[in-house]
Amino acid sequence: MRNERDFIGDMEVSETVYYGIQTLRALDNFSITGQSLDSEFIIALAIVKKAAALANMKTGRLDLQIGNGIVEAATEIINGTWHEQFVVDPIQGGAGTSINMNTNEVIANRVLELLGHQKGEYSIVSPNNHVNMAQSTNDVMPTAIRIATISKAKKLVEVLRAAVEAFHKKADEFSGVLKVGRTHLQDAVPIRLGQEFEAYAAVLGRSAGRIEKAMQDLLTINMGATAVGTGLNAEPEYIKKVVQEIACLTGEKFITCANLIDGTQNTDVLAEFSGSLKVCCLALSKICNDLRLMASGPKCGLNEIYLEPRQPGSSIMPGKVNPVIPEVVNQVCFQVIGNDVTIALAVEAGQLELNVMEPVIAFNLFNSLSMLTKALTVFRAKCITSITANAERCNALVDGSVGIVTALAPYIGYEQSAKVAKEAIETGKLVQQIVLDKGLLKAEELMIILSPENMTQPGIVGSTKLQHAV
Repeated sequence: MRNERDFIGDMEVSETVYYGIQTLRALDNFSITGQSLDSEFIIALAIVKKAAALANMKTGRLDLQIGNGIVEAATEIINGTWHEQFVVDPIQGGAGTSINMNTNEVIANRVLELLGHQKGEYSIVSPNNHVNMAQSTNDVMPTAIRIATISKAKKLVEVLRAAVEAFHKKADEFSGVLKVGRTHLQDAVPIRLGQEFEAYAAVLGRSAGRIEKAMQDLLTINMGATAVGTGLNAEPEYIKKVVQEIACLTGEKFITCANLIDGTQNTDVLAEFSGSLKVCCLALSKICNDLRLMASGPKCGLNEIYLEPRQPGSSIMPGKVNPVIPEVVNQVCFQVIGNDVTIALAVEAGQLELNVMEPVIAFNLFNSLSMLTKALTVFRAKCITSITANAERCNALVDGSVGIVTALAPYIGYEQSAKVAKEAIETGKLVQQIVLDKGLLKAEELMIILSPENMTQPGIVGSTKLQHAV
């Protein structure tokens, strides 16, 4: 054991660990979620520390031997080493001070080890004086959150675009399948199954664009703001260089906030980004609801599409199969939408010069990104790509539908069409048969008007030569 001291008192720390007394206090105070820090967040924190050390060495403020040690230790963390030493709970009081100090202590003790000293010899390499030089939790945390969010968001957009492409392929495959359209869950005019799937591709593509747009505001960071945005203890040259180093290390075009006080007080861009995830989930969940409805049955539901069986669906009903992949995606969407509510409340809860609720913002934002990325990966691989159409069932439903009378209205009039629809519902006769029996149209005319192409695209009236009065 080694003895460490802070201004509150002394504590014994195991010689086997790289964190120190402030991390131990956080372990004692914040046993909340039972979860660890997100690995990409840990990497982002190390990027910030590495960039700060590089910038402080370039301004001549940080000793080169210590600075290079910080760079080496941070690089190890960026490459995946020492992550088990980040032990504080993601949700904590103190605006993330414990997260920042866990990082500072791990790096400081690793630098001490690299320089041939014992852990805890902070008079040589200090977590606060050296690793945290020209920094505050209040600029480290917001910056690291943005770095990790962008990294995760790029993965999300990639799998979202893959889902869009999968829906495009299915739209082409189903382009010739005519089915009943539905509004209010009631029979409406026909639509092609491929058109429905093309709409799914469109809304998810728009969601990807919305997320990418929201990512742009995350490139503005408040490094150099230190405690309240005034830049106390940070040199002007450092503020410029640290952002340049972060941009170089990440490959992203990070820039300094135009107003560092604003960038330290406010977290609205995180709320906006979370909102883009929420909107994506609203669309995605609606798509899953549609697929579950269209696949309902197999005998007593719509049964218009087949979802590949994934597992037995009941512990009591033999042979039952459930739409488990759309169901799990639905649930992920609900969770992300709930996370967005938490983030919104946390963003609103900022006071004066700082939002102290950033730990819960980060926790929910990272969970949303991770869960949604995984859900979309599963959705594409285990559901979208294997969907098949029940064309026979779709055609039968169209033939028996009264919704097709809408296509007849320009030729026999709305009122006459309504009478035909009512008779079809009451008698069970096909619309086509009633129209022929009443002599309202000829068979060859019906074939043109009720063709799948004419019923599922604009221009039916102008593209035919029929001369019936409306």
